[in-house]
Amino acid sequence: MKDSFNANPRPHFVIVPLMAQGHMIPAVDMARLLADGGATISFITTPINAARIRPIIDRIHNSALPIRFIELRFPSAEAGIPEDCENFDLITSENLLKPFVEALPLLCPQLESYLQQSSTPKPDCIIADNWHYWTVEVARKFGIPRLVFHGQSCFSIYCSTVLRRRKMLDEIEDDFQVFELPEMPEKIEVMKAQVRRWVDSPDGYNIRQMFYAGEAAADGIVINTFDELEPWYIDSYRKKAIGKKVWTIGPLSLYNKHVEDRASRGKPSSIDGGVLLQWLNGKTSNSVILVSFGSISRNAFPQIIEIGYALEASKIPFIWVVKEADSAAAAAVGDIETDKWMSEFEERTRLTGLVIRGWAPQSVILSHEAVGGFMTHCGWNSTLEAIAAGVPMVTWPRFGDQFLNERMVVDVLKVGVAVGVKLPPTKVVMAAGEKGLRVVRREEVEEAVRKLMGRGEEAEERRKRVREFGVMASKAMEDGGSSFHNLKDLINFAASHST
Repeated sequence: MKDSFNANPRPHFVIVPLMAQGHMIPAVDMARLLADGGATISFITTPINAARIRPIIDRIHNSALPIRFIELRFPSAEAGIPEDCENFDLITSENLLKPFVEALPLLCPQLESYLQQSSTPKPDCIIADNWHYWTVEVARKFGIPRLVFHGQSCFSIYCSTVLRRRKMLDEIEDDFQVFELPEMPEKIEVMKAQVRRWVDSPDGYNIRQMFYAGEAAADGIVINTFDELEPWYIDSYRKKAIGKKVWTIGPLSLYNKHVEDRASRGKPSSIDGGVLLQWLNGKTSNSVILVSFGSISRNAFPQIIEIGYALEASKIPFIWVVKEADSAAAAAVGDIETDKWMSEFEERTRLTGLVIRGWAPQSVILSHEAVGGFMTHCGWNSTLEAIAAGVPMVTWPRFGDQFLNERMVVDVLKVGVAVGVKLPPTKVVMAAGEKGLRVVRREEVEEAVRKLMGRGEEAEERRKRVREFGVMASKAMEDGGSSFHNLKDLINFAASHST
């Protein structure tokens, strides 16, 4: 870190991401973009989360970007949760969700103490994930603006806003009722069960009301998207829903132009980068489908079998990221059955497929010319990475904003094929062997894969459309592009509040 950090007149952003991989990864990209654009950054994290992104922290330090990673002690004991439970994907039980969220405001005294230190530059602006509603008070104490960072699509944010404002879910008694969303330029149909947890909190724990209050109190909104992707929804959210300044500065993943940067996003990879690239380089253009479901969702053993047999029957080259078969994870829960079946599957498919047990460098894989399809859980990071890489998708949502993202991909952008999942799991956190989600049959999975990777007119049109969006994404991030302009404006906004 440069010694000039404290004396630097750059505006000082304090970034407070949610401790979840899908939130931290774009937050790190945002920090690097802001620092590259002329800002100083304090990135708030915790020891375990910092350890997970140590390679990227080291790369940032070596690049001399003015970013400090501030490790606050996660208040596990005060919240009554296990000491190592510092990230959403480390939550092993549904019962830990509520205390985990309640632990977040307990970080406030430590953050205030850091900002009061004489060695810390005066903060000029806080950018906090909407889960960190408590940062409202921190911003008021220091007399600085506070912006909310949304890692979701503007489409899903606006749709949920309309549902909440109209209280539509209160009027629908049947969780399985399908209804059309009003005020939309396209026909968007959803089932109540698909969006209920996203709009309203479960089990009477009304944490979302605090999120909404925190958003209402914000001085502006920062979103990981780009204007050309969802212009109507961005404009409607800005004018009709929030009535505040909205900065769209994505796709943030495109900041990582080098393979090393893309590979170091998130946790350390479970596969050697050289082995991965050698395998991909041996495949023809657009021939491989990537299958990966994010850091939180877990497939039960019966579903793993169905996915595996579908991929095998399709005879389409694949990369399958199976975190459930990670040796350490499987041993921890005694999941010997999955490990044994996966080993046999790998042997049978070794000529056509590559199985990655654990974390994979998803951005590296998607950006390779051999990859022509992506089976995804529809988390926004994954969805936007695929769009930026010009890769069409098989959509398989699980919870949260993912069902709305599916509708955006399939119905609005028309760059995806739905596998056919209608219901979310009964729990967000599914332990190994737990039931709660219908098993999608291998025939359904194979049909979706073939439809996506086929050569018919419909498949070619999907590929053409998503490639066009990929070009738009790159241009948005380039000098003079919409996201580039919005980032400059965001930095100028913070600079105007500097004293």
